[in-house]
Amino acid sequence: MFTNEEIRSILENFSVAGKFIDFYPIDDGHINDTLTVVYNVDGKEMRHLLQRINTAVFKNPDELMANVDCVTAFIRDKVIAAGGDPEREALYCKPTRTGKKYYIDEKDRVWRLYNFVENSFSHNSIESPDVFFNAGKAFGNFQRQLADFPIDRLYETIPDFHNTAKRYMNLVNSINADPKGRVRYLNEEINFCYERRNETYVLTGKTVIGDLPLRVTHNDTKLNNILFDKTTDEPICIVDLDTVMPGLSLYDFGDAIRFGANTTTEDDKDVNNVSLDLGLYEQYVRGFLTSAGNSLVDEEVKLLPFSAKMMTFECGMRFLTDYIDGDVYFKIHYPDHNLVRCHTQFALVADIERKYDEMIEITRKAYKEICGKEF
Repeated sequence: MFTNEEIRSILENFSVAGKFIDFYPIDDGHINDTLTVVYNVDGKEMRHLLQRINTAVFKNPDELMANVDCVTAFIRDKVIAAGGDPEREALYCKPTRTGKKYYIDEKDRVWRLYNFVENSFSHNSIESPDVFFNAGKAFGNFQRQLADFPIDRLYETIPDFHNTAKRYMNLVNSINADPKGRVRYLNEEINFCYERRNETYVLTGKTVIGDLPLRVTHNDTKLNNILFDKTTDEPICIVDLDTVMPGLSLYDFGDAIRFGANTTTEDDKDVNNVSLDLGLYEQYVRGFLTSAGNSLVDEEVKLLPFSAKMMTFECGMRFLTDYIDGDVYFKIHYPDHNLVRCHTQFALVADIERKYDEMIEITRKAYKEICGKEF
C-alpha cells in the first residue's frame, strides 16, 4: 500500500531522533492505517506507531486530535506523578517539526506518530475470567486517571452518540418513513422497543438533574483496545482514543458488558445461544471497581447493571433502524444481517432483565467489599 520512500518522506516531518530504517503494517484496525516504523538510534532499534487517520470517518481531525492530545497528556502526567513508566503506561503524540500533533501530506492525508509500547500484546477474545477482570481494571483505571479532567476541554466529536432517547426517535422516524417497505414484517421488534421507550430517557435525564457527572469516555471499550504486558499479563494502557469525548462512565461500562459478557457472537442466528454470563459480569464489575470505585459517585455504581441493559438496547435499536433504512450504515454480509444483529441484542436485553436482580446484588456486594460503600 505504501512505499518505503513515501513513509520516509512523511516521517521527515516529525521531530524524532535517529535514522528511519523500515516499516511494516499492522492489520488489526478497521478504520485507520497503522504502521510500525523502525528507527536506528545510536545503534539501537527504536519503534514508533505511524497512523493515517481515516478522514472519511473522522471528518474533523482538528477536534479529534485536540481531544486525543489533551487526554493522553493528562494521563501521562498522572502516570509520572504516580512513579510509573510514561513510555509504557500512556500513549502520546510526537510533534511535527512545526509543533503540531499531526501532519497533512500533499495528498491531504492526515498522519500522526505515537510512541510504541514495547513488550505488549492485546487479547481478541476472553480466554479466561481473569482476562475480563483485567479488562474491567484497565477501563476502570482509565476512568480513575481522568476523574478530575476538565471536561469542558473536550469536543463532542460525535454529537448524541449515546443519547438513547434520540436513538429511539431516530427509529420512530425510520418506521414512519419505511423507505424499503420492511416495517410490516417487524411488529415484534418494534413493540419490543415501544415497551421500553421510557427507559431511554433515564441516563440523560439523570445527567441533566446532576445525579450523573459528565466524564471522559472512550466509547469503544473492546478487549483489543487494551495493551497487556507480555511478562505479567497485567493491563498497561488503553489505546484507540479516536472516539474519546464527554459522556458517562456508564456508557463505557455498559458497552463492555454488552459484547464481553454475552455467551455468543453479535450476529449469532440462533438467539437461544444468547445469554448474559453472570460470572463474567461479576469479574468485570470487580475489576472496574478495583480501579475506579472510589472515583465514582454512588449513583453511577447503582446504575451499572442498568447501563449494560441500556447500551445493549441502544445497539439493537441502531441495528433495527439501519435495517429499516436499507442497511446504509453498518456493513452487512447477507441481506438480513442487521436484523439478525438486532435479534441478538434484544435477546440479550431480555436475558439481562431476567437476571437484573442478581446483577444488582453482585454489584452491591462488590462495591461494599472493594470500596466499603453502599448504594
